[in-house]
Amino acid sequence: MDHGQNEDPQPLVDRVTSVSAEFHGVEGIAAARALARSFLADLRALHGMAVSASAEGMVQLVVSELVTNALKYAPGPCLLYLEVRAGAVRVSVWDSEPCLPVARATDPGRVGQHGLEIVVAVCRSFEMHREPVGKRITAALMLADNAVGDEGSDDICC
Repeated sequence: MDHGQNEDPQPLVDRVTSVSAEFHGVEGIAAARALARSFLADLRALHGMAVSASAEGMVQLVVSELVTNALKYAPGPCLLYLEVRAGAVRVSVWDSEPCLPVARATDPGRVGQHGLEIVVAVCRSFEMHREPVGKRITAALMLADNAVGDEGSDDICC
């Protein structure tokens, strides 16, 4: 029996689909959002995955906030890695600054510096890890509004 190149007995939702890129400077923020939009569009068009409009907006928001912080507070470039597993997209951003950010207490009167607070609020999981050089921040979001996540996935790990 002849198997085609694209045949795979494992369904896409069980496989890892990913994309990554390096960004520099303020122009990197818009480029990172564009990469996230393109990645989600490919998930829909090429892989037939359901991506809700709210998930698309939230993924772009999280990418924008994490990349903005990395480019603002760390010297050098940042690396963005997007991957899909089991109906969730994981947004990971690496930068060269080893100091982990701290979400400030909610203050409706404060102008600015709400990014991390927003990211934690909209994600199903959030993790920060120091790396041998710098740090990696990873947030996960469901792709479909009615999706059910894994048990324990609502935990925030710092």
